[in-house]
Amino acid sequence: MLQKLGYDREVPLQFNQKRVCGLWLTIIGTVIIVSTLFGGEYYLNPFIFMTGFFIGFYISFLNSSVHRRLSQGPSASFQDRVGNIGVIALFVLIFLIAGPFFPSLDWRMIWLGALLATGIHFFIFYYVHGKSMIILGTVCTIVAIVGMLFQPVPFLYFGILDGATKLGVGLYLLFYSKPSVSVEHKSLGA
Repeated sequence: MLQKLGYDREVPLQFNQKRVCGLWLTIIGTVIIVSTLFGGEYYLNPFIFMTGFFIGFYISFLNSSVHRRLSQGPSASFQDRVGNIGVIALFVLIFLIAGPFFPSLDWRMIWLGALLATGIHFFIFYYVHGKSMIILGTVCTIVAIVGMLFQPVPFLYFGILDGATKLGVGLYLLFYSKPSVSVEHKSLGA
């Protein structure tokens, strides 16, 4: 399947968009924390979240001057395709995981389902941003699953932990990451 998307094992993937991803994660992590703190009956305030999401998305991905300043080189067309698939997968996963809780309006499970879907979709972004996405995906997935399993523990802890994880990884990518090459090519001496 990866070959059909244009993946060539002989050409190392360059992860040049880490700082752009870092900006997005920093913004969305902050938005999740603030939305959780002001969640009220919805656990994670949907109005704050959606406003922050769209503003952050515009700043991170649609504002060409910000994107140019943060990009450390071009991404491969394969990476662009995988990124698009990752975004589509997120919405499909949210529908499948959080969707069943909509009829009952169980906001805790709706938001934890959305956070779980987000954690899972980060694994796809390994091909776009590198191994930090595996770490982020693992932590966010575990946080959401634990939140689903331990109902007596207030959502506040899981919302803040999820947001803080995204914020921490985002700050690291934004300020400390360097462009890198896929691991399988480093081991081959590339």
